[in-house]
Amino acid sequence: METINFLKLACERYSCRQLSDRKVEAEKLNRILEAARIAPTAHNEQPFRLFLLESPEAVEKVKEITPCTFGAACFLVVGAVAKEAWVREFDQKNFAEIDAGIVATQIMLAIEAEGLGTTWVGYFDAPRAKELFPEMAECELIALFPIGYRAENARPAYLHEQRRPMSELLERL
Repeated sequence: METINFLKLACERYSCRQLSDRKVEAEKLNRILEAARIAPTAHNEQPFRLFLLESPEAVEKVKEITPCTFGAACFLVVGAVAKEAWVREFDQKNFAEIDAGIVATQIMLAIEAEGLGTTWVGYFDAPRAKELFPEMAECELIALFPIGYRAENARPAYLHEQRRPMSELLERL
């Protein structure tokens, strides 16, 4: 098995807001989708749905729900399905959105691993998305990923490198 430098991958990934119009190859999309499919979920319930939006009609509809398209011609939406999720017995915590968040994170890193760019878009009109794409109706929509090759002038945002020190984030008990 090939060794992967995960920390390097995680450090190099950034929210890319400038994508080129170069078409993303089906093989790359298939590997990204497979990374989503095999993502870990609570009790392996897999309470999520993926929606690949790549037809010209679908892309035009995406433009109706968000200004955050960044030049992409391909989008992946992740939705959580609460009725399919594992529920923690102690407090009835439903894990659908947590599981979908894990899937979305795996998608984001898989996109980076394929040499592509994206950003996790949360700024979209989910109710309108469900009207335009009735297939999404049963889902809590948690992420929209514009997927594409980075434009030549794409750079991380100025805040990308700013991280709180570990001492503020970690409690050693």
